[in-house]
Amino acid sequence: VSTQSTWDCVMATALVYRGSGVAIETLALPGALADGELLCEILLATVCGSDLHTLQGRRAEPHPSILGHEAVARVIRSARAGVAVGTRITFHIVDSCKECTYCTHGLPQKCLSLFKYGHALLSSGSGLNGCCASHIHLRRGTHVVALPDHVPDAVAAPANCALATMVCATDSVAHLGTFPRRRALVHGAGLLGLFGCALLHELGFAEVYCADPIEARLAIVSQFGGIPLENGTDLTGTVDLVIEACGSPDIVPMSFAALRVGGVFVTVGLVHKDSAMI
Repeated sequence: VSTQSTWDCVMATALVYRGSGVAIETLALPGALADGELLCEILLATVCGSDLHTLQGRRAEPHPSILGHEAVARVIRSARAGVAVGTRITFHIVDSCKECTYCTHGLPQKCLSLFKYGHALLSSGSGLNGCCASHIHLRRGTHVVALPDHVPDAVAAPANCALATMVCATDSVAHLGTFPRRRALVHGAGLLGLFGCALLHELGFAEVYCADPIEARLAIVSQFGGIPLENGTDLTGTVDLVIEACGSPDIVPMSFAALRVGGVFVTVGLVHKDSAMI
């Protein structure tokens, strides 16, 4: 989803999810901003796997709502010190209070008053709560990042979700110090898996295998530092780290079989209602 500049308009256009598909609708832009808030025009939004799960009926979401939480936006109104109109940004996918027990212990994504972009009803605030729209209304507790000119919109848009997810998944290994980095296996060559391959390569893993049943996906794995796992390749008991990034519980038994003694298994894709692993 991309839009042209709409700095002087008073209405926003959005794809509104109403429980079965989406419809193009218009919403009024907020007339005034509270302290710390930002009104932004969406320059480009990407579609997360969770959005697809919602549209496929695999994930329950409140509706009516505007889906989408991965985007690059430009600030068109600002009530936040240090964030100027015209700044190109991306932003945290949640708004948090910065004061509760979870926020003060480094877990703002579990804030007691958590608000999630792309997962909120139209009746919440201005209604401009998702990225599948021409504009988004960012709340005062939402962390934003100004983007340098050399980073394209299409690269930056998924950084706040897909890339951030895999940074967290690999960060646990990065802090293990002397943990062996000989061989890793990533299940899934979607965006999560590709980011995982690149990050593990950067962490110094000698071999980063990637498995996926779709050949077209495997064809680009090597561009991200991965090795496409070919049929018949036996990794039994030889893998230091396995990351599940495909959303299929079927890979769990083979993942544990691949791990060496003392190896680590990380799951990031099993977040839907059919995610039971045992």
